[in-house]
Amino acid sequence: MRRLISHWQPIHGQIVALFGVVILVEYSTPPPYVFGYLYIGAVLLVHGQLGRRATRWVTTIAMVLTLLNLFIPGREAIATVTVANRAIAVLALAVTGWLSDRIQSYEQAIAHQHAQILAQAQLARMREDFVSTLTHDLKTPLLGAIETLHAFDAQQFGAITSAQRRTIAIMIRSHQTTLQLVETLMDVYRNDSEGLCLHLTDVDVMALAEETIVAFTALAASRQVHIRLHQGESDFRQPCWVKADGLQLQRVLSNLMANAIHHSPRGSLVEVVVCPKGGDCLVQVLDQGQGIAAEEIAHLFERFYQGHSDRQTKGTGLGLYLSRQIVKAHGGTIWAASRQPKGAVFTFRLPLRSPVVDNNNRMIAGTPLR
Repeated sequence: MRRLISHWQPIHGQIVALFGVVILVEYSTPPPYVFGYLYIGAVLLVHGQLGRRATRWVTTIAMVLTLLNLFIPGREAIATVTVANRAIAVLALAVTGWLSDRIQSYEQAIAHQHAQILAQAQLARMREDFVSTLTHDLKTPLLGAIETLHAFDAQQFGAITSAQRRTIAIMIRSHQTTLQLVETLMDVYRNDSEGLCLHLTDVDVMALAEETIVAFTALAASRQVHIRLHQGESDFRQPCWVKADGLQLQRVLSNLMANAIHHSPRGSLVEVVVCPKGGDCLVQVLDQGQGIAAEEIAHLFERFYQGHSDRQTKGTGLGLYLSRQIVKAHGGTIWAASRQPKGAVFTFRLPLRSPVVDNNNRMIAGTPLR
């Protein structure tokens, strides 16, 4: 108690001095002259310097002193008007004290929330630094392991059997998948903190889809899944030009195709549709898998989202999140839906660009559609 009094001695002295002045003025004048309103200054001073408990005590003392002046010094009769004026002054003090108490309560709540926000921001920075460092350190041994396996596959360390070659191919594919997950995780955190940097060029989405399908031929064959690329109702393929970052856009196609292949039953078909629609290039990846529960569709593109159905439990929740980042950065939209009677369809659209041809009628670039 002594340590507390010593710590607040200056402010206590100011409050006592202010009370002394008001009491002197209040009790040296007749009761009809109400100076109790001046106690509000002491209440506000306590509110700004001391806690809620001190504010309540000072308010109560000021109210008691204001009412006590009706009877002290007691040289005049108490009139009804005097009592009413004193009551109004006491009410004003009570309201001031209550408002001060509420304001202090709100200030404490705001300070607490601010501290929580700072703590969460610091935790997020630490988590991002940890993930960034971890993923960066993981890339080197993964790349080394993949190169070593390629060397074994090339028989640089001696002859290998067909069974060993198949095992090595499985190990290479597994390491490459892990490396892709690491790179995706790095990109997610980099894009969240720094934003997605795009190198825009004229890109033919149809040609890009063909290249991506070729890259997934081995995976589709291992799962006995067929991939078909077409343009709407026709199998005749025409260029579909957009202004985009080709590498980033290919990542979106790769994520959607890998997702469709992994969730397709053996012997089923994955369709990739690329077609112009209105002023956009519409890209759809359709599978014949389990489909998507209605309550999970709105959360599919959230970071680290893991749904309750078998379809979502196989992934990390990063591929679709990164795909949404990329499509959104290109000014497009991406969404998912279930198919009837079964399966799912993932769709994204980007602003379409019309082809530009040279003097020999060869396609060289694109310009915005009017």
